[in-house]
Amino acid sequence: MTVLQPPRRRCALVAPGSDARKAAKALASAADEVVLDLEDAVVPALKDAARSLVCDLARSAGPRTVAVRVNAPSTQWFEADLRACAQASSHVASVVVPKVDSVADLKEVDRVLRDSPLPVQALIETPAGVAHVGEIAAHPRVTAVIIGYADLGAALGRSRTAPGAAWLYVQDHVLHVARAAGIQAIDGPFLGTRDDESFREAVRWVADLGFDGKWAIYPDQIDTATSLFTPSAEQVDHARRVLDALSTAADRGSGAVRLDGQMLDEAVAVAARRTLAQIGIPA
Repeated sequence: MTVLQPPRRRCALVAPGSDARKAAKALASAADEVVLDLEDAVVPALKDAARSLVCDLARSAGPRTVAVRVNAPSTQWFEADLRACAQASSHVASVVVPKVDSVADLKEVDRVLRDSPLPVQALIETPAGVAHVGEIAAHPRVTAVIIGYADLGAALGRSRTAPGAAWLYVQDHVLHVARAAGIQAIDGPFLGTRDDESFREAVRWVADLGFDGKWAIYPDQIDTATSLFTPSAEQVDHARRVLDALSTAADRGSGAVRLDGQMLDEAVAVAARRTLAQIGIPA
């Protein structure tokens, strides 16, 4: 099984899989990725119809990065959702699996998908998921881990008005295991509905921590999230100069090089490559 390099996910917009109008609007947006939702946004009576609609929308979306959030492994719809996504895998870039508690849930994904290379984004939204996120992130099918605040907060008994810093342990833990596994760390949706200062502060916080992107559930939030996860022209120029200087030094057989008064090493190169990856240039 070969999993492809994941796309940029500076902002992933989530849309209900049972609402053709809202889904089409999301697919026409500027978000890096659109997540068509078969789980929370769809009532049980509409699950089967939504599954068919989502696959049809994905097939007609053109060159668009589309992910599908399937129903949780413990539900009766899980297997049918995965099989439908596998059949539409030339148009579905990945599946988002909710409430991943341990690698056992991912073994269920493997059992259903078999040899399909369809990548998985794992939603970490339970205390068990946080406890086992290291082994989850290391699974070869997983290309991103996402924090799901609503369910996790409810399970912890945490107030919805708790300050952003209350989530630092979870955020830092998830980020560390994602980096150790070489996959993306995506922050879950902000629970407010506006592109206001509270939203901007939340995005800046996780962008400064080092996350790769954030989920949005309202189109008005796309531009802010995308902008805050996009390096400035000055940062891009510096990254290019760093890598050029290191490459020139290597050609000359030199292990040390200085740029703008700073000694360059592999740690600086890693940061430079990440900067370029944020504008779509692979490392």
